[in-house]
Amino acid sequence: MTSATPPDLSIDHARALDATDPLASLRERFILPADVIYLDGNSLGALPRAVPERIAATVTGEWGDGLIRSWNDAGWIEAPRRVGARIAPLIGGGAANVIAADSTTVNLFKTLSAALALRPQRTKIITETRNFPTDNYIAEGVIRQTGGRHRLVHAEQATAIADLLDDDAAVLMLTHVNYRDGSVHDMAGLTKAAHDAGALVIWDLAHSAGVMPLDLAGCDVDFAIGCGYKFLNGGPGAPAFLYVAPRHLGGFGQPLSGWFGHADPFGFDPHYQPAEDITQYLCGTPPVISMVALETALDLWDGVAMRDVNAKARQLTGYFIDLVEARCAGSDLTLISPRDAARRGAQVSFTHPTGGYAIISALIADGVIGDFRAPDILRFGFAPLYTRFVDVWHAVDRLAGILDGRRWDRPEFHARRKVT
Repeated sequence: MTSATPPDLSIDHARALDATDPLASLRERFILPADVIYLDGNSLGALPRAVPERIAATVTGEWGDGLIRSWNDAGWIEAPRRVGARIAPLIGGGAANVIAADSTTVNLFKTLSAALALRPQRTKIITETRNFPTDNYIAEGVIRQTGGRHRLVHAEQATAIADLLDDDAAVLMLTHVNYRDGSVHDMAGLTKAAHDAGALVIWDLAHSAGVMPLDLAGCDVDFAIGCGYKFLNGGPGAPAFLYVAPRHLGGFGQPLSGWFGHADPFGFDPHYQPAEDITQYLCGTPPVISMVALETALDLWDGVAMRDVNAKARQLTGYFIDLVEARCAGSDLTLISPRDAARRGAQVSFTHPTGGYAIISALIADGVIGDFRAPDILRFGFAPLYTRFVDVWHAVDRLAGILDGRRWDRPEFHARRKVT
């Protein structure tokens, strides 16, 4: 896609690509509205068919009949570790080093606090201005908690990150796939550069887990966090996950010292003694029903090769770019995602100088769901487990129809809603 050879942009070509897709059969394992083309899996994954029945069984059987016995009999107590172990192969971490818990934001607070405590003589937290905002907000909050001893240093461009790594750098904290334009950082290279400077690294995998090959252990990553509701399809507000390298387990008591992170939660010791393994990064009682939804969604990954997922993501995004630039030429859309498929995640973003929000609103009204990111970004996410090439073709066909004659420029499409 996006090569020197003119691409075949016909719908017949889209159908041919779907016919040879090794992941095509997985679409039937999702509940998708027949009248909707869903291109927002990077914000919220679609509903796996098996989840409603499994949740119902948890509610009526395990909760309704089993009551509190289900902590033991249904394995609720082990769910955070069990779900973490299911996520581990998707991110290239050991099963004993990943746990499902809390939200991405809370897990960043835990891991950033841990990392800073492991570098007590250093003061710099290095980030990228374009990081997902909550990551930088949490860093600002941690700095306040430490009395302002640390400082957050922003790289305005990805190329400037390595230059900020000096002997005062404590932590490098980055979002692996940028939420705005889908560009991908060099995880191995930047992790090595940080370690060469004596700093630790935290990677936010929210937009890369479940859509591209990751190798946290092979890249020698210190800490990583990610969410369960995007490409892992765990449902709105699904538990997040965190990864801690083996060398850091037990080396620091993370600050949210709740009873589930205690070495013996049901010993009810009046004083906190942290667990020495990954369970130290738990805090309070896990959300069982949402944990069950995520665990059931992870069944979809059994037997799925991440190389096939990544290959399809690259094809889908490249095909979308080719179609938009051919069908929507002259409409003031500007591509901001990398053209090189190896440098972008499973999303494509365009800007529009005046109508970004309204165009997305008009698309949604036409049954194509993408999303908008301020100030001017139209963002589209492609989930290889259920997005088809014919979906991409029809989505661009509808987009072209909306742009022709500026059909998006109506008052109802400019009215902002709370969630964009």
